[in-house]
Amino acid sequence: MRNITGAIRTIKENNILGGACGVLCPTSQLCEKECSATGISRPIEIGKIQRFLVEYGWQNGFKVFEKPEVTKEKVAVVGSGPAGLSCAAELAKGGYPVTVFAERSEPGGMIRFGVPAYRFDKQFLDNELADLHDLGVEIRCSEKIEGSEGARKLLADGYAAVFLSPGVWGTPRVIPGADNVKGVITYPEFLVSLREQRFEEFAKQVTGKTVAVIGGGSVAMDCIESASKLGAKDVYLIYRRSFAQMPAEEDERLEALQLGVHFLILNQPVGYLTDSSGRVKGIKLVRTQLGDADDSGRRKPVEIKGSEWVLEIDFVIEAIGQVPDKDVDWSAAVKLDKKGLIVADPETGITSNKRIFAGGDIVRGP
Repeated sequence: MRNITGAIRTIKENNILGGACGVLCPTSQLCEKECSATGISRPIEIGKIQRFLVEYGWQNGFKVFEKPEVTKEKVAVVGSGPAGLSCAAELAKGGYPVTVFAERSEPGGMIRFGVPAYRFDKQFLDNELADLHDLGVEIRCSEKIEGSEGARKLLADGYAAVFLSPGVWGTPRVIPGADNVKGVITYPEFLVSLREQRFEEFAKQVTGKTVAVIGGGSVAMDCIESASKLGAKDVYLIYRRSFAQMPAEEDERLEALQLGVHFLILNQPVGYLTDSSGRVKGIKLVRTQLGDADDSGRRKPVEIKGSEWVLEIDFVIEAIGQVPDKDVDWSAAVKLDKKGLIVADPETGITSNKRIFAGGDIVRGP
């Protein structure tokens, strides 16, 4: 009952990013929702417990891992997000020398660059990464592996196998042609820039201005709060379904309301209005109503004819999802599905190339 170090070891041996999961995972919707613990009146708050234990270990200098003896062939891991780091840790524990190739200047993938600093501190992630260093994992930053050619080159350079986990950093556009509209950006552009502390770049576009965020997930909520912290005059959340259908957790939605965000639910963006310089000045919207259930099990939004209207706006952040990066092509090395995701065996991770494995969002989707 009081084996603190044993609890820490159990967490970290099963999940090299156990602390990050304690902070970021939607535990209220996952483990706590299904909690079957007896003798207590409410679910065990496993996320908070997990975070406490991991931080307690850091504060007291408790080391879970030591560098194992290297006995096997070297392996390359492409991508330093959760999937890549987890794979690297397991390989290192098994005696494989592992090199992780990170495209950006620091490792962590989406949990470093896609989560605002007020939600997840960089030092917290760096503490997690120290466990990988203890295992002997080498992380090489600012080294982009250019699709199929890059994967084949790693194999030619002596790596016995390659694990692909580059994530899905592409973003579908809400409205075709939005790339050419000034003041309309995607959420990775916005959140990554803030994570890289390029605040001035967006402060002048957001401070005192009217901002719209399109989407209803957790990322949209992060964009809302970040825009508010940058001093936006008004922030509108535009979502084509109902409040209850939003993928974002309930506490995130309530926090947004408390910030004074205007929720425009049951509204579908259909176009942008621009000024003479090509900068956005309004969003064309059409009201929707819920129809029959679609493939997701939710009732489908149906546009209401004759309900078009325009919301005047100064800046727009599109946050409607993720897709594979269209500028990186893996198809010459491994089989892809119709969505551009890598096809891999769900049990083994092996792809159509027996020396290339894959996992994470690039396999299962975001």
